[in-house]
Amino acid sequence: MGQIWQIGGHTFEWGARTYVMGILNVTPDSFSDGGKFVTLDAALRHAEQLIAAGADMIDIGGESTRPGFRPVPADEELRRVIPVIEAIRARFSIPISIDTYKAITARQALEAGAHIINDIWGLKADREMAAVAAQWDCPVIIMHNRKDMDYTDFVADVKRDLRQSVAIAEQAGVKRERIILDPGIGFAKNHEHNLQMMKHLAELRELGFPLLLGTSRKRFIRNTLGLPVDDVVEGTAATVVLGIAAGCDIVRVHDVKEIKRSVAMADAIVRFRENAAQPV
Repeated sequence: MGQIWQIGGHTFEWGARTYVMGILNVTPDSFSDGGKFVTLDAALRHAEQLIAAGADMIDIGGESTRPGFRPVPADEELRRVIPVIEAIRARFSIPISIDTYKAITARQALEAGAHIINDIWGLKADREMAAVAAQWDCPVIIMHNRKDMDYTDFVADVKRDLRQSVAIAEQAGVKRERIILDPGIGFAKNHEHNLQMMKHLAELRELGFPLLLGTSRKRFIRNTLGLPVDDVVEGTAATVVLGIAAGCDIVRVHDVKEIKRSVAMADAIVRFRENAAQPV
């Protein structure tokens, strides 16, 4: 099997199985669940539901990143996420990821009990972010993103952009065994780009890091199926299964119960070992 990491007191063995990251947005304006979990009680209930459904980690975000979103000041983002992180840590042992591109938010989230930084700008929006990750020696999810879609060779450009982010991380002292890559489905990509990225996910394995895939309820699924945001769990499941076949290690999803089943079936096939002992 692959590398073994310890995150928040839990063991993650990359290659052994696919891990499910449950999404907890404490925002009023996220594209699919905005406003549902803005109170502490509602956020805690949802965290409990995610854990009961089989989530291996929870990703907490205090700023919507949907297309056309309005940036949130750091103090407001902190007001939203810190009490939730503290409350979840007090009640549950699950590893917590903070979804932010601001170093000040990441630092205070880690101080409050978060274990992972999930940066949608791949450490490029706030150059202090890499230093925070290095100081805390915590896993950091580096997502592909850019300010334009002026690609020359799309897949090659995505890989080059990710290598640049990895270089930023390493120059700040982040260890390679703390880096997770995310292809950034839905970010700086049109419909065709997203489909192309899904088709070429396996190429990102060449970069040598665990991969996280975040396709849950994304617009390219909704547009492909012609369905609303709350009716695309099957489409999300299809992308998750294809991602697992391409070598993804973590899937970030809203519908943990349903996707966990898809993950289990895909893992049974993709990670099946021919010479393993068979049940009698």
